[in-house]
Amino acid sequence: MRTQRPFLVRALVSTVTFLPLFVAAQTLDDAQRAALQAQLAQVQTEIQQNQVQLEAQQKQRTSYERDVAILDSQIQQAQLQIKQRDLTIKQLKNGIATQSQGISALDVKVGNGEDALAQILRLTQQIDDTSFAELALGNSLNDALQDLDDFERIRAALGTSFTTMAAQRSDLSARKQDLEDKQQEEQDLLRLQVLQQNSLKNTEQQKQKLVAQAKGQEAAYTQLISDKQQTAAQIQAQLFALNNANQTTSFGDMYKYAKEASLKTGVRPAVILGILSEESNLGQNVGTGNWKIDMKAPRDTVPFQQICASLGLNPDAMPVSATPGYGYGGAMGPAQFIPSTWVLYQDRIAQASGQQPPNPWDPRTAAFAAAILMQDNGADAQTPAAERLAALRYLAGWKNAGKAAYAFYGDDVMALADKFQAQINILGR
Repeated sequence: MRTQRPFLVRALVSTVTFLPLFVAAQTLDDAQRAALQAQLAQVQTEIQQNQVQLEAQQKQRTSYERDVAILDSQIQQAQLQIKQRDLTIKQLKNGIATQSQGISALDVKVGNGEDALAQILRLTQQIDDTSFAELALGNSLNDALQDLDDFERIRAALGTSFTTMAAQRSDLSARKQDLEDKQQEEQDLLRLQVLQQNSLKNTEQQKQKLVAQAKGQEAAYTQLISDKQQTAAQIQAQLFALNNANQTTSFGDMYKYAKEASLKTGVRPAVILGILSEESNLGQNVGTGNWKIDMKAPRDTVPFQQICASLGLNPDAMPVSATPGYGYGGAMGPAQFIPSTWVLYQDRIAQASGQQPPNPWDPRTAAFAAAILMQDNGADAQTPAAERLAALRYLAGWKNAGKAAYAFYGDDVMALADKFQAQINILGR
């Protein structure tokens, strides 16, 4: 059975929204602090503005890439249409050649028919010019009559054949003209398609150039954001040095502890740092309360005295969270465990951290404590939803984690985790 939030009611530590990169502690006066805060605010504003520009460039590139893809499809379609048109033209040319051959053959037949008809006409004219007496003297009358009949039939047949061939020739000529007209039409369309294809290619080149420019601008904005994030980190380091003037723990140490705890629990280091930052500004704000005033007795006062005794500490000198406007305070150390919850986890914390007995005010031990509780709450799944829910359980327990009133806490922790993760990525470690 999972243990609930280490403290059910406590003072909510104000959220720290910057990502500190700790350096050796040094003393800065108020004027320097104000100047650094103003500079940091300006840099963070510029980072946000650059991020907006980057997102706009990414959207623009997506639009360009979509347009280029559409153009590619249009060019391919035009190429297929041109190929289809070219095949059609070849078929038309073959048809025209075939019909031209047919016309030529008919021309020969018509020519031969005309020659034969002319010869027959000459012979017929000769017969017409010969008197009947001459025909009778040269041949029998029956033969002469028969020749006249034959010539007449042949002439009639040739006339019919000539008429037929003339009609066929006219028909073939009309078909040839129709095919030539179609061929001209297809060639005109082909030229238009080639022009269209060239136009599309030119447009595509322009779009590709725009895409390349957009990508280049994205890279420039990305680098600019990275540079300014590092600048912000340096400024934050100086600010943290002021806040951490009386401390000996650096951010490098806290990150190292978080990585150690992550290996034991499977909870991301950035999430562990997010919890510790939300709870106590990574141990900088562990509370200004007093156990006799702010803790619930005897639930927490008794185990608190036992914890201090085991560590050889004076309970009156140990800081705890002050009572908020409701309920009780008394949360201990960077992870802000209340004493009654700490004693439930202290054996596991000791085993994971190697510190026996475990000290809730020790930054390294606190990192392990936060990681173990976040693991029990489901953060080891390492999905945004699971990590956010685990953070809400860290604050309000499993029963109240889904209440809308606590949503801000999960959002804050995840925002801090994102900031830490971005800084970790920039540092490359």
